[in-house]
Amino acid sequence: MTLRLEKVSILVVEDIAPMRNLIIGVLEALGIGKIHSAEHGGSGFALFKQLNPDIIITDWEMEPVSGFEMIHKIRNDPTSSNKTIPIILITGYSAKNRVIQARDIGVTEFLTKPFTGQDLAKRIAHIINRPRDFIETNNFFGPDRRRRKIDDYEGPKRRQRDESGGKKDTWDINIE
Repeated sequence: MTLRLEKVSILVVEDIAPMRNLIIGVLEALGIGKIHSAEHGGSGFALFKQLNPDIIITDWEMEPVSGFEMIHKIRNDPTSSNKTIPIILITGYSAKNRVIQARDIGVTEFLTKPFTGQDLAKRIAHIINRPRDFIETNNFFGPDRRRRKIDDYEGPKRRQRDESGGKKDTWDINIE
């Protein structure tokens, strides 16, 4: 199925002009209808509130306001106009602890630099074709961390250890 992206609007938040222009060029080649850009998280948050884009693509490290700070504000600030907007984080940091931090702050998709146009297209297609539910707890608001959907699941708990309070695994194994 071919995606029709001419009605999609994307906000690109990237402080390095050549990288910002590269991302915009890829988006234009993909046929994205409206592309807006900002140079850091502060101006990105302001444009987000003003323009209400469909997707945000942001870098992590920027000055004076990082993409990380902007994402936190989008997900948690009372003035945020769309707390559930899909956010693709593009970064040079690929260590596991960074990926976990990004997930925990509410990033929808994670893309490591360097990347290809096809990599970015896959993330956008995933956001459109398989949108994720959002979860709200006392200390988290963001996309559901579980990506795999089990179609035949019918109950509130998937594991036996959920029934035992999660303290130890209980298995249905009969050893004789």
